[in-house]
Amino acid sequence: MSSDRVLPPDAKAYLVGGAVRDALLGLPVHDRDYVVTGTTPEAMLAHGFRAVGADFPVFLHPRSGEEYALARTERKQGRGYTGFIAYAAPEITLPEDLERRDFTINAIAQDVETDELTDPFGGARDIEQRVLRHVSPAFAEDPLRVLRAARFMARFAPLGFSVAPETLALMRDMVADGELEHLVPERVFNELRRALGSRSPADFLRALRACNALQVLLPEVDALYGVPQRADYHPEVDTGIHTEMVLTQSARIAPGDELVGFCGLTHDLGKALTPSHILPGHRGHEQAGLEPLQVLCARLKVPAEFAQMAAIVCADHLNMHRLGEMKASTILKLLQRMDAFRKPERVSLFAQSCEADARGRLGLEDCDYPQGHWLREVFAAAAAIRAADVDPQLRGPAIGTAIEQARIQAIRDRMASMRESSEPSAVR
Repeated sequence: MSSDRVLPPDAKAYLVGGAVRDALLGLPVHDRDYVVTGTTPEAMLAHGFRAVGADFPVFLHPRSGEEYALARTERKQGRGYTGFIAYAAPEITLPEDLERRDFTINAIAQDVETDELTDPFGGARDIEQRVLRHVSPAFAEDPLRVLRAARFMARFAPLGFSVAPETLALMRDMVADGELEHLVPERVFNELRRALGSRSPADFLRALRACNALQVLLPEVDALYGVPQRADYHPEVDTGIHTEMVLTQSARIAPGDELVGFCGLTHDLGKALTPSHILPGHRGHEQAGLEPLQVLCARLKVPAEFAQMAAIVCADHLNMHRLGEMKASTILKLLQRMDAFRKPERVSLFAQSCEADARGRLGLEDCDYPQGHWLREVFAAAAAIRAADVDPQLRGPAIGTAIEQARIQAIRDRMASMRESSEPSAVR
Protein backbone atom coordinates (compact mmCIF):
# COMPACT_ATOMS: atom_id res chain seq x y z
CA MET A 1 0.00 0.00 0.00
CA SER A 2 1.52 3.34 -1.04
CA SER A 3 0.57 5.05 2.21
CA ASP A 4 3.23 2.98 4.03
CA ARG A 5 6.09 4.57 2.07
CA VAL A 6 6.17 7.77 4.07
CA LEU A 7 6.40 5.98 7.43
CA PRO A 8 9.63 6.10 9.46
CA PRO A 9 12.07 3.31 8.46
CA ASP A 10 11.40 0.96 11.40
CA ALA A 11 7.65 1.54 11.54
CA LYS A 12 4.96 -0.93 10.49
CA ALA A 13 1.37 0.07 9.72
CA TYR A 14 -1.75 -2.06 10.12
CA LEU A 15 -5.37 -1.51 9.20
CA VAL A 16 -7.41 -2.21 12.33
CA GLY A 17 -10.88 -2.25 13.84
CA GLY A 18 -14.11 -1.78 11.94
CA ALA A 19 -12.54 -1.67 8.48
CA VAL A 20 -11.08 -5.18 8.87
CA ARG A 21 -14.22 -6.48 10.56
CA ASP A 22 -16.60 -5.14 7.92
CA ALA A 23 -14.42 -6.43 5.08
CA LEU A 24 -14.51 -9.92 6.59
CA LEU A 25 -18.30 -9.62 6.91
CA GLY A 26 -18.59 -8.56 3.27
CA LEU A 27 -19.92 -5.14 4.24
CA PRO A 28 -18.92 -1.79 2.69
CA VAL A 29 -15.85 -0.27 4.33
CA HIS A 30 -16.03 3.45 4.98
CA ASP A 31 -13.63 4.78 7.62
CA ARG A 32 -10.16 3.30 7.89
CA ASP A 33 -8.02 3.48 11.02
CA TYR A 34 -4.40 2.42 11.28
CA VAL A 35 -2.05 1.39 14.07
CA VAL A 36 1.68 2.00 13.76
CA THR A 37 4.30 0.02 15.67
CA GLY A 38 8.03 0.51 16.19
CA THR A 39 8.30 4.28 16.07
CA THR A 40 7.94 7.52 18.04
CA PRO A 41 5.85 10.70 17.77
CA GLU A 42 8.94 12.66 16.81
CA ALA A 43 9.70 10.31 13.92
CA MET A 44 6.12 10.52 12.67
CA LEU A 45 6.23 14.31 12.69
CA ALA A 46 9.58 14.28 10.91
CA HIS A 47 8.02 12.27 8.08
CA GLY A 48 5.21 14.72 7.45
CA PHE A 49 2.43 13.34 9.68
CA ARG A 50 0.34 15.91 11.56
CA ALA A 51 -0.45 15.32 15.23
CA VAL A 52 -4.14 15.50 16.22
CA GLY A 53 -4.45 13.29 19.32
CA ALA A 54 -4.82 15.03 22.67
CA ASP A 55 -4.78 11.99 24.99
CA PHE A 56 -2.54 9.66 22.97
CA PRO A 57 -0.47 9.93 19.77
CA VAL A 58 -2.71 10.09 16.71
CA PHE A 59 -1.54 11.52 13.39
CA LEU A 60 -3.03 12.39 10.02
CA HIS A 61 -1.33 10.92 6.97
CA PRO A 62 0.33 13.70 4.91
CA ARG A 63 -1.37 12.58 1.69
CA SER A 64 -4.51 10.59 2.47
CA GLY A 65 -5.52 12.42 5.67
CA GLU A 66 -6.37 9.08 7.31
CA GLU A 67 -5.71 8.53 11.01
CA TYR A 68 -2.63 6.66 12.18
CA ALA A 69 -2.34 5.96 15.92
CA LEU A 70 0.80 4.70 17.62
CA ALA A 71 0.39 1.30 19.25
CA ARG A 72 -0.46 1.78 22.91
CA THR A 73 -1.62 0.14 26.09
CA GLU A 74 -4.13 1.57 28.56
CA ARG A 75 -4.42 1.41 32.32
CA LYS A 76 -7.63 2.30 34.16
CA GLN A 77 -7.59 4.93 36.89
CA GLY A 78 -10.87 5.67 38.68
CA ARG A 79 -14.45 4.68 37.78
CA GLY A 80 -16.53 5.28 34.71
CA TYR A 81 -15.37 5.39 31.11
CA THR A 82 -12.79 8.14 31.70
CA GLY A 83 -9.57 8.05 33.65
CA PHE A 84 -7.57 5.82 31.29
CA ILE A 85 -3.83 6.35 31.16
CA ALA A 86 -2.39 5.57 27.74
CA TYR A 87 1.18 4.47 27.18
CA ALA A 88 2.63 4.56 23.66
CA ALA A 89 6.20 3.52 22.91
CA PRO A 90 8.15 1.78 20.11
CA GLU A 91 8.31 -1.45 22.12
CA ILE A 92 4.51 -1.84 22.34
CA THR A 93 3.60 -4.81 20.17
CA LEU A 94 0.61 -5.15 17.89
CA PRO A 95 -1.02 -7.88 20.06
CA GLU A 96 -0.63 -5.63 23.11
CA ASP A 97 -2.43 -2.85 21.29
CA LEU A 98 -5.20 -5.18 20.10
CA GLU A 99 -5.72 -6.53 23.62
CA ARG A 100 -7.06 -3.18 24.87
CA ARG A 101 -9.93 -3.27 22.36
CA ASP A 102 -13.51 -4.12 23.25
CA PHE A 103 -14.58 -7.10 21.13
CA THR A 104 -12.64 -9.81 19.37
CA ILE A 105 -14.23 -8.88 16.05
CA ASN A 106 -12.64 -5.43 16.44
CA ALA A 107 -9.24 -6.80 17.53
CA ILE A 108 -8.01 -7.94 14.12
CA ALA A 109 -5.23 -6.16 12.21
CA GLN A 110 -4.23 -6.34 8.56
CA ASP A 111 -0.68 -5.61 7.41
CA VAL A 112 -0.89 -2.81 4.84
CA GLU A 113 2.01 -4.27 2.83
CA THR A 114 1.18 -7.98 2.80
CA ASP A 115 -2.56 -8.02 3.74
CA GLU A 116 -1.68 -10.67 6.33
CA LEU A 117 -4.07 -10.77 9.29
CA THR A 118 -2.99 -10.65 12.91
CA ASP A 119 -5.78 -12.16 15.00
CA PRO A 120 -4.54 -13.08 18.48
CA PHE A 121 -8.01 -13.30 20.07
CA GLY A 122 -9.97 -15.30 17.51
CA GLY A 123 -11.94 -12.44 16.02
CA ALA A 124 -12.16 -14.02 12.57
CA ARG A 125 -13.56 -17.20 14.14
CA ASP A 126 -16.14 -15.16 16.05
CA ILE A 127 -17.12 -13.35 12.85
CA GLU A 128 -17.64 -16.70 11.17
CA GLN A 129 -19.66 -17.98 14.14
CA ARG A 130 -21.49 -14.65 14.51
CA VAL A 131 -20.53 -14.09 18.16
CA LEU A 132 -19.92 -10.78 19.93
CA ARG A 133 -17.27 -11.60 22.56
CA HIS A 134 -15.13 -9.36 24.77
CA VAL A 135 -11.35 -9.48 24.33
CA SER A 136 -10.25 -9.50 27.97
CA PRO A 137 -11.45 -8.80 31.53
CA ALA A 138 -10.38 -5.19 30.92
CA PHE A 139 -13.71 -4.85 29.10
CA ALA A 140 -15.26 -4.23 32.53
CA GLU A 141 -13.16 -1.09 33.03
CA ASP A 142 -15.25 0.89 30.54
CA PRO A 143 -19.04 0.94 31.20
CA LEU A 144 -19.65 2.55 27.82
CA ARG A 145 -18.85 -0.84 26.35
CA VAL A 146 -22.17 -2.17 27.64
CA LEU A 147 -23.90 0.35 25.40
CA ARG A 148 -21.53 -0.41 22.55
CA ALA A 149 -22.37 -4.10 22.82
CA ALA A 150 -26.08 -3.28 22.61
CA ARG A 151 -25.49 -0.93 19.67
CA PHE A 152 -23.47 -3.57 17.87
CA MET A 153 -26.41 -5.93 18.29
CA ALA A 154 -28.66 -3.29 16.70
CA ARG A 155 -26.35 -3.39 13.71
CA PHE A 156 -25.28 -7.03 13.55
CA ALA A 157 -28.19 -9.08 14.95
CA PRO A 158 -29.77 -9.19 11.46
CA LEU A 159 -26.58 -10.97 10.34
CA GLY A 160 -27.11 -13.63 12.99
CA PHE A 161 -24.90 -12.27 15.76
CA SER A 162 -25.53 -12.93 19.44
CA VAL A 163 -23.68 -11.87 22.58
CA ALA A 164 -21.39 -14.55 24.01
CA PRO A 165 -22.72 -15.89 27.35
CA GLU A 166 -19.55 -14.92 29.19
CA THR A 167 -19.71 -11.40 27.77
CA LEU A 168 -23.35 -11.05 28.78
CA ALA A 169 -22.47 -12.25 32.29
CA LEU A 170 -19.69 -9.67 32.51
CA MET A 171 -22.08 -6.96 31.35
CA ARG A 172 -24.52 -7.96 34.08
CA ASP A 173 -21.75 -7.73 36.66
CA MET A 174 -20.84 -4.24 35.43
CA VAL A 175 -24.45 -3.13 35.79
CA ALA A 176 -24.72 -4.66 39.27
CA ASP A 177 -21.51 -2.89 40.31
CA GLY A 178 -23.04 0.48 39.44
CA GLU A 179 -20.56 1.26 36.67
CA LEU A 180 -23.24 2.60 34.32
CA GLU A 181 -24.15 5.32 36.80
CA HIS A 182 -20.87 7.04 35.96
CA LEU A 183 -21.68 7.51 32.28
CA VAL A 184 -22.04 11.05 30.96
CA PRO A 185 -25.58 11.64 29.56
CA GLU A 186 -24.35 12.89 26.19
CA ARG A 187 -22.38 9.67 25.64
CA VAL A 188 -25.43 7.57 26.50
CA PHE A 189 -27.63 9.47 24.07
CA ASN A 190 -24.98 9.30 21.36
CA GLU A 191 -24.95 5.50 21.56
CA LEU A 192 -28.75 5.45 21.72
CA ARG A 193 -29.25 7.57 18.63
CA ARG A 194 -26.72 5.53 16.64
CA ALA A 195 -28.58 2.37 17.64
CA LEU A 196 -31.90 3.93 16.61
CA GLY A 197 -30.43 4.58 13.16
CA SER A 198 -29.29 0.96 12.79
CA ARG A 199 -30.95 -1.94 11.02
CA SER A 200 -32.46 -3.50 14.15
CA PRO A 201 -32.90 -0.98 16.98
CA ALA A 202 -35.17 -3.43 18.81
CA ASP A 203 -32.11 -5.59 19.42
CA PHE A 204 -30.52 -2.66 21.23
CA LEU A 205 -33.35 -2.81 23.77
CA ARG A 206 -33.17 -6.59 24.00
CA ALA A 207 -29.44 -6.54 24.68
CA LEU A 208 -29.79 -3.87 27.38
CA ARG A 209 -32.65 -5.77 29.03
CA ALA A 210 -30.68 -9.01 28.95
CA CYS A 211 -27.95 -7.48 31.13
CA ASN A 212 -30.35 -5.39 33.29
CA ALA A 213 -29.00 -2.13 31.86
CA LEU A 214 -32.28 -0.87 30.39
CA GLN A 215 -33.76 -0.20 33.83
CA VAL A 216 -30.68 1.89 34.68
CA LEU A 217 -30.33 3.86 31.44
CA LEU A 218 -33.93 4.06 30.19
CA PRO A 219 -36.19 3.22 33.15
CA GLU A 220 -39.18 4.87 31.44
CA VAL A 221 -38.87 2.37 28.57
CA ASP A 222 -38.06 -0.59 30.81
CA ALA A 223 -41.28 0.09 32.75
CA LEU A 224 -43.33 -0.70 29.63
CA TYR A 225 -42.46 -4.40 29.70
CA GLY A 226 -45.18 -6.49 31.26
CA VAL A 227 -47.84 -3.78 30.87
CA PRO A 228 -50.84 -5.32 29.03
CA GLN A 229 -52.84 -3.72 26.23
CA ARG A 230 -56.15 -4.61 24.60
CA ALA A 231 -55.57 -7.66 22.44
CA ASP A 232 -58.07 -6.48 19.81
CA TYR A 233 -55.83 -3.51 19.03
CA HIS A 234 -52.54 -5.03 20.17
CA PRO A 235 -52.36 -8.79 19.53
CA GLU A 236 -48.83 -8.75 20.98
CA VAL A 237 -50.41 -7.49 24.27
CA ASP A 238 -47.16 -6.53 26.07
CA THR A 239 -46.40 -2.80 25.68
CA GLY A 240 -42.64 -3.39 25.80
CA ILE A 241 -42.88 -5.89 22.95
CA HIS A 242 -45.03 -3.39 21.06
CA THR A 243 -42.28 -0.78 21.48
CA GLU A 244 -39.74 -3.22 20.06
CA MET A 245 -42.03 -3.88 17.11
CA VAL A 246 -42.51 -0.15 16.52
CA LEU A 247 -38.73 0.28 16.42
CA THR A 248 -38.51 -2.52 13.87
CA GLN A 249 -41.10 -0.76 11.73
CA SER A 250 -39.37 2.60 12.19
CA ALA A 251 -36.19 1.13 10.71
CA ARG A 252 -38.22 -0.38 7.89
CA ILE A 253 -40.25 2.75 7.07
CA ALA A 254 -37.49 5.32 7.60
CA PRO A 255 -34.14 3.47 7.37
CA GLY A 256 -31.36 5.23 9.24
CA ASP A 257 -33.62 7.97 10.60
CA GLU A 258 -32.66 8.34 14.26
CA LEU A 259 -35.41 10.88 14.91
CA VAL A 260 -38.23 8.60 13.76
CA GLY A 261 -36.64 5.87 15.85
CA PHE A 262 -36.59 8.07 18.94
CA CYS A 263 -40.26 8.94 18.45
CA GLY A 264 -41.06 5.25 18.17
CA LEU A 265 -39.10 4.48 21.32
CA THR A 266 -40.93 7.08 23.43
CA HIS A 267 -44.42 7.35 21.95
CA ASP A 268 -46.14 5.13 24.54
CA LEU A 269 -44.30 6.01 27.77
CA GLY A 270 -47.60 6.99 29.37
CA LYS A 271 -48.84 3.39 29.30
CA ALA A 272 -46.47 2.53 32.16
CA LEU A 273 -48.45 4.99 34.29
CA THR A 274 -51.92 3.67 33.52
CA PRO A 275 -53.87 2.90 36.74
CA SER A 276 -54.21 -0.85 37.17
CA HIS A 277 -57.99 -0.72 37.49
CA ILE A 278 -58.46 0.44 33.87
CA LEU A 279 -55.99 -2.02 32.31
CA PRO A 280 -55.71 -3.29 29.65
CA GLY A 281 -57.16 0.01 28.40
CA HIS A 282 -54.94 3.08 28.36
CA ARG A 283 -57.27 6.03 28.22
CA GLY A 284 -55.27 9.28 28.30
CA HIS A 285 -51.86 7.66 27.90
CA GLU A 286 -50.87 10.19 25.24
CA GLN A 287 -50.88 13.16 27.64
CA ALA A 288 -49.63 11.02 30.52
CA GLY A 289 -46.56 10.16 28.48
CA LEU A 290 -45.38 13.74 28.17
CA GLU A 291 -44.00 13.97 31.71
CA PRO A 292 -41.81 10.83 31.61
CA LEU A 293 -40.69 11.87 28.14
CA GLN A 294 -39.61 15.23 29.50
CA VAL A 295 -37.76 13.54 32.36
CA LEU A 296 -35.96 11.19 29.97
CA CYS A 297 -34.97 14.01 27.64
CA ALA A 298 -33.70 16.17 30.49
CA ARG A 299 -31.67 13.34 32.01
CA LEU A 300 -29.97 12.39 28.73
CA LYS A 301 -29.70 16.01 27.52
CA VAL A 302 -31.58 15.09 24.37
CA PRO A 303 -31.33 17.69 21.56
CA ALA A 304 -34.33 19.98 21.28
CA GLU A 305 -35.42 18.72 17.85
CA PHE A 306 -35.63 15.16 19.21
CA ALA A 307 -37.46 16.18 22.37
CA GLN A 308 -39.96 18.37 20.51
CA MET A 309 -40.74 15.87 17.77
CA ALA A 310 -41.12 13.04 20.27
CA ALA A 311 -43.57 15.14 22.29
CA ILE A 312 -45.64 15.79 19.16
CA VAL A 313 -45.85 12.09 18.37
CA CYS A 314 -46.52 11.16 21.99
CA ALA A 315 -49.40 13.62 22.31
CA ASP A 316 -51.05 13.17 18.91
CA HIS A 317 -50.36 9.69 17.52
CA LEU A 318 -53.90 8.51 18.30
CA ASN A 319 -55.32 11.58 16.58
CA MET A 320 -53.31 10.65 13.51
CA HIS A 321 -54.80 7.16 13.54
CA ARG A 322 -58.28 8.74 13.63
CA LEU A 323 -57.51 11.21 10.85
CA GLY A 324 -60.37 10.02 8.65
CA GLU A 325 -62.88 10.81 11.40
CA MET A 326 -61.60 14.32 12.12
CA LYS A 327 -63.09 17.60 10.99
CA ALA A 328 -61.02 19.80 8.69
CA SER A 329 -60.66 22.42 11.42
CA THR A 330 -59.33 19.79 13.83
CA ILE A 331 -56.80 18.59 11.26
CA LEU A 332 -55.61 22.18 10.83
CA LYS A 333 -55.10 22.44 14.59
CA LEU A 334 -53.07 19.23 14.48
CA LEU A 335 -50.83 20.74 11.80
CA GLN A 336 -50.52 23.95 13.79
CA ARG A 337 -49.56 22.07 16.95
CA MET A 338 -46.63 20.51 15.15
CA ASP A 339 -45.70 23.95 13.70
CA ALA A 340 -45.95 22.40 10.26
CA PHE A 341 -46.20 25.61 8.28
CA ARG A 342 -42.84 26.80 9.61
CA LYS A 343 -41.28 23.34 9.83
CA PRO A 344 -42.85 21.31 6.99
CA GLU A 345 -40.38 18.43 7.43
CA ARG A 346 -42.26 17.53 10.61
CA VAL A 347 -45.28 16.35 8.65
CA SER A 348 -43.43 13.44 7.11
CA LEU A 349 -41.59 12.64 10.35
CA PHE A 350 -44.91 12.57 12.21
CA ALA A 351 -46.59 10.46 9.54
CA GLN A 352 -43.75 7.93 9.47
CA SER A 353 -43.68 7.67 13.26
CA CYS A 354 -47.42 7.05 13.45
CA GLU A 355 -47.27 4.51 10.64
CA ALA A 356 -44.58 2.63 12.59
CA ASP A 357 -46.90 2.60 15.61
CA ALA A 358 -49.79 1.25 13.52
CA ARG A 359 -47.65 -1.49 11.97
CA GLY A 360 -45.75 -2.34 15.13
CA ARG A 361 -48.35 -4.93 16.14
CA LEU A 362 -48.44 -8.69 15.83
CA GLY A 363 -49.88 -9.65 12.47
CA LEU A 364 -50.27 -6.03 11.31
CA GLU A 365 -46.73 -5.44 10.11
CA ASP A 366 -47.88 -5.00 6.51
CA CYS A 367 -51.20 -3.30 7.14
CA ASP A 368 -52.28 -0.43 4.92
CA TYR A 369 -51.88 3.02 6.50
CA PRO A 370 -53.40 5.63 4.18
CA GLN A 371 -53.40 8.22 6.98
CA GLY A 372 -49.79 9.06 6.17
CA HIS A 373 -50.59 9.87 2.57
CA TRP A 374 -53.72 11.74 3.63
CA LEU A 375 -51.85 13.99 6.04
CA ARG A 376 -49.21 14.88 3.47
CA GLU A 377 -51.90 15.67 0.92
CA VAL A 378 -54.02 17.89 3.17
CA PHE A 379 -50.92 19.69 4.42
CA ALA A 380 -49.85 20.41 0.84
CA ALA A 381 -53.31 21.79 0.10
CA ALA A 382 -53.33 23.95 3.24
CA ALA A 383 -49.75 25.16 2.78
CA ALA A 384 -50.58 26.33 -0.74
CA ILE A 385 -52.88 29.02 0.69
CA ARG A 386 -51.12 32.38 0.88
CA ALA A 387 -52.09 35.91 1.90
CA ALA A 388 -52.47 36.77 -1.79
CA ASP A 389 -55.30 34.24 -2.00
CA VAL A 390 -57.62 36.10 0.37
CA ASP A 391 -59.52 39.39 0.07
CA PRO A 392 -56.90 42.11 -0.54
CA GLN A 393 -59.00 44.64 1.36
CA LEU A 394 -58.58 42.77 4.64
CA ARG A 395 -56.24 44.22 7.25
CA GLY A 396 -54.55 43.08 10.45
CA PRO A 397 -55.84 39.96 12.25
CA ALA A 398 -58.57 39.56 9.65
CA ILE A 399 -55.95 38.41 7.15
CA GLY A 400 -54.86 35.59 9.43
CA THR A 401 -58.43 34.55 10.06
CA ALA A 402 -59.17 34.50 6.34
CA ILE A 403 -56.07 32.40 5.62
CA GLU A 404 -57.09 29.95 8.33
CA GLN A 405 -60.61 29.61 6.92
CA ALA A 406 -59.24 29.13 3.43
CA ARG A 407 -56.92 26.42 4.72
CA ILE A 408 -59.79 24.65 6.45
CA GLN A 409 -61.75 24.69 3.21
CA ALA A 410 -58.73 23.38 1.28
CA ILE A 411 -58.36 20.53 3.79
CA ARG A 412 -62.09 19.79 3.63
CA ASP A 413 -62.04 19.63 -0.17
CA ARG A 414 -58.95 17.44 -0.28
CA MET A 415 -60.32 15.10 2.37
CA ALA A 416 -63.60 14.74 0.48
CA SER A 417 -61.82 13.69 -2.71
CA MET A 418 -59.61 11.18 -0.90
CA ARG A 419 -62.47 9.65 1.06
CA GLU A 420 -64.00 8.62 -2.24
CA SER A 421 -61.02 6.40 -3.01
CA SER A 422 -60.11 4.89 0.37
CA GLU A 423 -60.90 4.71 4.04
CA PRO A 424 -58.14 4.72 6.65
CA SER A 425 -57.85 1.64 8.80
CA ALA A 426 -59.08 1.76 12.36
CA VAL A 427 -56.14 1.96 14.76
CA ARG A 428 -56.08 2.73 18.46
